Amino acid sequence: MERKTTRRLRSSTVILGGMGALAAALTSCGSEPDKRCVDRNSYDAVNGYRVVDSSACKGSSSTTGGKGKKSRGTSGVDGEWYYDSDVSGRWADYGTFDKSKAADRGGFGCSGSSGG
Repeated sequence: MERKTTRRLRSSTVILGGMGALAAALTSCGSEPDKRCVDRNSYDAVNGYRVVDSSACKGSSSTTGGKGKKSRGTSGVDGEWYYDSDVSGRWADYGTFDKSKAADRGGFGCSGSSGG
């Protein structure tokens, strides 16, 4: 008669696996939507908005929704945060300038509404 053996996982393997799952759950429950700094004056019908250095968006309030032109250090660039967009290379499209309208992706254990 053949003896059946069961494979036992080491406690370190179980702990590391559990920590990985916990880390994934916590990071997927972030309150900030994905954002890119784009030049509002660079819109192209095929590509969308040109992604620029984030320094062009520094100092801009993420709650303004992009209303009004702001004075920034980068000349010729009207940088604004663009949320939840599809990014292809240096271009972003199908997003929103209004942070409150950005998709709430939510993760494991997240509530359906955001805290703001």
